[in-house]
Amino acid sequence: MTKKFTKEELEHDPLLDKYVQTVSFFNANRTMILSLTVTVIVVIGVLIGYRFYAEGQEQEAQNYLAAAEQSYSASDYQTALNGDEYTLSYGFIAIANDYSGTNAGNLAAYYASVSYFKMDNYEEALGYIQEYKHPKGIMGVGSVSFHATLLKLNGSLEKAAKKYEEAANWDKNDSTTPFNLLKAANVYKELGNMEKVSSITSTIIEEYPDSPEATNSRKLQGTLAAN
Repeated sequence: MTKKFTKEELEHDPLLDKYVQTVSFFNANRTMILSLTVTVIVVIGVLIGYRFYAEGQEQEAQNYLAAAEQSYSASDYQTALNGDEYTLSYGFIAIANDYSGTNAGNLAAYYASVSYFKMDNYEEALGYIQEYKHPKGIMGVGSVSFHATLLKLNGSLEKAAKKYEEAANWDKNDSTTPFNLLKAANVYKELGNMEKVSSITSTIIEEYPDSPEATNSRKLQGTLAAN
């Protein structure tokens, strides 16, 4: 048998009360709610639009990068850097500047640095390696170490030594770590900081005893003792 609700029971129905409260709140705050809704829709639209834009930029940059890499592989570093006005192709410089927010643009900065290095222009090479975002893990060790080398070539020995140490710790392993530590030790030797030389070579000998750098570290310590 179906239950019949009284007028008082209907008036105090929890669901009905909640509905009335919701409608009242909406009517009282209509402008604010509509503004927030529009804002959310606009933000979502912007994010979606940016995603498509970013994907398009990445693809464009990759296409330009592929052409510049061909010149680089042919050791035509000038064209690789500046592009070819006859074919309207971009070089690493333009790609790095115009597509700096893309992976291809970041890689172009690294290529630009290496190209300038190949042309013995160490100052420009340093400028572009400083713009490059080094990959995490083992893939980034080489570029960090290269950064250190460019600092040394530009006369910034203290910064170079620290950057070699950074490269050594970027991804600790039995190969690149002792290699870059010894590089750092040799730069500290040039600086006359024998305390650092002793500390770093001792680390190599103790932690990487079977590495070629351990043998060289013992020789380096021998020269320190002789002096």
